[in-house]
Amino acid sequence: MTEETIQLELTESGLAPGLPIPADSRDQVQDVPYRPVEFRDDDLPAALERCAGWLRQAQQWLGEPVDVLAVHLDYDEREGVPYYDLKLLCNEEDLAGVPVALRDRRDSTATG
Repeated sequence: MTEETIQLELTESGLAPGLPIPADSRDQVQDVPYRPVEFRDDDLPAALERCAGWLRQAQQWLGEPVDVLAVHLDYDEREGVPYYDLKLLCNEEDLAGVPVALRDRRDSTATG
């Protein structure tokens, strides 16, 4: 059995350049194991809608379902910050685009 190495193109934060990023400035992809993709808002339905929209875009880009390991909901009562903090804990390999790189490599090998 041979082990193959795949070279990934990543941004400085370790994400695939083509990965859709959350559209709202209050939302972000964080930098910890099982990378949380965070959606913050005072309106929980709005945060959930943005979360669902990002998840649809990411899955379309990835070409398969994003491996979401957990969903975490918290709140922040500090003045001037969004109250709800919704996080999807996602597989790092998905956010780095490993399935995309594997598919591209397979396709280039099949045609080349």
